[in-house]
This record gives sequence, C-alpha cells and structure tokens, in this order.
Amino acid sequence: MNFGYMRVSTVEQNLDRQEQQLRDAGCEKIFYEKVTGTKRNRPELNRMLEFLREGDTVIVTDLTRLSRSTKDLIEITELIGSKGANLKSLKESWLDTTTAHGKLMFTIFSGLAQFERDLISERTKEGLAVARKKGRVPGRPSTDKEKIEYAKFLLSQGKATMQEAAEKAGISRMTLYRKLKAEGE
Repeated sequence: MNFGYMRVSTVEQNLDRQEQQLRDAGCEKIFYEKVTGTKRNRPELNRMLEFLREGDTVIVTDLTRLSRSTKDLIEITELIGSKGANLKSLKESWLDTTTAHGKLMFTIFSGLAQFERDLISERTKEGLAVARKKGRVPGRPSTDKEKIEYAKFLLSQGKATMQEAAEKAGISRMTLYRKLKAEGE
C-alpha cells in the first residue's frame, strides 16, 4: 500500500498542492498535519509509522515535509525500513528505497551522517581528556556543601518544608532531594 505524508508548519498554510501530488503518485491513504518539522513528536507521522507493513511505501512530496535534519531523516527512514517498508520522495528522485539505486544513495548518505557523528564523538572524548589532564573536571560543578548543610539544619529544626529549606539555602529542591538520598537521609 502507498501511504502519503504531508505537513505544513502553520495553520495558515495550505496542503492542497502536496495532496494533489501524493494522489497523482498513487497514495491510497494520506496522513497530514500542521506542525513544525523541527518537532520530532508528530502524532500523524507516528500514526502512519504504526500502520506500515512489509512492502508498503511512504511517499512524500519532498524531504523537508518529513524531516528538518539529516539525523532525524535517517532515524525515520531506518524505522520505515525496519518495518519492511520503503520511502520515496517525489522531489528528490535519488531517495527511492524501492530501487537498488535509491537504496545505494541512501546508504551512502547514512554512512556520511554516521561518520560525522563518530567524528563529533571522537573530538568530544579528546577534549574531555585534555581538560582532565589540565585538572579540570568536566560536568556540572558540585553544590556548595555549606548550602546543603544549612538546608539540612533548617529541615532538622522542623520549621521549613523541603521547598522552603532549599530556597533559603539557595539551591534547588531537586538538588536537596538528591543529596539527602545519596546520604541515606
């Protein structure tokens, strides 16, 4: 079965052009939504992905309707592929996983994206190692022990709630909870 997916970013935008192109491409069921593409949680996209079965094809007018980032596109395409379905873009003819050529092109782009993620990871690890050699500890700085002790004192007096003790000590309530839990209190 051919599923169409169309999306526009705002309520004022019109879906007519996309719908006509998807119908002309033979889509039997079309999912649509009016939500920004930067949001990964798109209910209609998720619903369409649930419907997919082996041999189905998802057709989009162009890739910007499906995703705004390479990483997101690869994740969505891999999810479609894991269901045994295919993806086809009408505008980007190189992306048609129903053909050997399209699968090859997507594999190349996926490999480049993975290579980029691996390079970022390597640079991050190298940067952390250099920081440690210089005596810097990466991560969030630890909370001032005096502030924790003051909050604990206020709590022990029974005159402050957890929220009040944290506020008076100048720390967040969650930080106080974590520190108390770590100390077994």
